[in-house]
Amino acid sequence: MSDRRSPRRSPFLLLAAVLAAALLVAFCYYLPVLAQRSFGPPAPGLGVFQRLDLSLRLLTKAGDLLEPLDPSGQPVGFSIESGEGAASVAARLEQAGLIRSPDALTAYLAWSGLDTELLPGAYELSPALTPLEVARTVASAGSNEVTFYVLPGWRMEEIADALPTSGLSIARNDFLAAVTRLADPPFYLPPGTTGEGFLFPDGYLLPRDTRADQLAAALLDGFTSHLSASLRSGWTSHGLTIYQAVVLASIVQRETVQQEEMPVIASVFYNRLALGMKLETDPTVQYALGYNAAQGTWWTNPLSLDDLKVDSPYNTYLYAGLPPAPIANPGLAALQAVASPAQTKYLYFRARCDNSGYHNFSVTFDQQLQNACP
Repeated sequence: MSDRRSPRRSPFLLLAAVLAAALLVAFCYYLPVLAQRSFGPPAPGLGVFQRLDLSLRLLTKAGDLLEPLDPSGQPVGFSIESGEGAASVAARLEQAGLIRSPDALTAYLAWSGLDTELLPGAYELSPALTPLEVARTVASAGSNEVTFYVLPGWRMEEIADALPTSGLSIARNDFLAAVTRLADPPFYLPPGTTGEGFLFPDGYLLPRDTRADQLAAALLDGFTSHLSASLRSGWTSHGLTIYQAVVLASIVQRETVQQEEMPVIASVFYNRLALGMKLETDPTVQYALGYNAAQGTWWTNPLSLDDLKVDSPYNTYLYAGLPPAPIANPGLAALQAVASPAQTKYLYFRARCDNSGYHNFSVTFDQQLQNACP
């Protein structure tokens, strides 16, 4: 038997590896967030690695997409053949002197989902247009209708942030004013509340000249159309009004990465409420903090100890019960989880240490401590 011993690992090397892993996770998380702020939401069908690849391409070539090739350029004729792919169209747009980078435009078309919506026909395009404007002209955004997407878990400011690249002619502040001071609030909204929480996540086919108040009405109608008898009876059986149920569902939405866990996460909050425990959930603090300019997001992550002390009625580390209003716009799965939660005794949960998006659940605080990452 050999008596050679394995070399000892330097603690500095281990620390460097941990820091490198943390930086890689942060890089993978924030890159799509930054891309979304400049280029709108990604197409719903994109996978995690596709979003990461496309967001990197978009951000490194942002100038090629946001600035026109020639601000004083004159319009030229351009045609798209039936069945022609995005890469071919982008290459010919460069040859025609209309864009600077075919790769950048192809990445944007894939990111936005417009690569499958190119419209055959003859166009008059100008190098004075930004490539984003060119893209919307030769895709379905060049028609009289656009599909506007609201993603589950967005707060109303994030919906407003998606408007500049949506193809709708609605100013960000006009939309926020429309959902803050509702002209004809639905019956389920208490007086004086905004539409936050009830701007239903979905894809909406809308005329390009849709007004801000019409968009607000469409999103609220989306919620109303999903307000089924089974949802209402489920919420009522747990002692919640429609408004309270949406408040809780908004928290479940923001706490959940893997949708299948939503009923279990909902059960944790129900159990804590039943015992008079504070909810102590990070997304409510993130909502209270608002926009983080340094991180470029509405959802500060990670939260510091000082963040957890912010004096706000939304801070569920300080104040018991539900926050006063929804913190985001939950999707149907979160609404259903609040109507039909799992039956558990769990009082705690924390993210697993494998970056899978799943959680470890526990009944006691000691078990919660044991589930901490090393």
